[in-house]
Amino acid sequence: MRSAYVNAGWASASATTTVLLATAAAWAQQSGPYYREHMWGGGFGWVFGPLMMILFLAVIIGVVILILRWLGIAGQGAGGHDAAMTTLRERFARGEIDKEEFEERSRLLAG
Repeated sequence: MRSAYVNAGWASASATTTVLLATAAAWAQQSGPYYREHMWGGGFGWVFGPLMMILFLAVIIGVVILILRWLGIAGQGAGGHDAAMTTLRERFARGEIDKEEFEERSRLLAG
């Protein structure tokens, strides 16, 4: 007997949900004083929407790159000057450049 009441409760809840969803769908399709043709009514929403999404993603990626550079994890902030000086010292040690050229280039790298 109890299962008949439970089944009737579920059936009632299901019918109520169906009626509410059907009403909401009909309400969404109505036109009125505040109704606008969203993307297909002659506007340029179909062009500016994707462009704004690309712009948004570019800004997010740019901010992440700037933060990484500021923290010294990526880019020149991660020791670009040290790597250049190391290469210059190695070339001088191998005899590829003379003392004058080494000093001139180290002054240029020092700024």
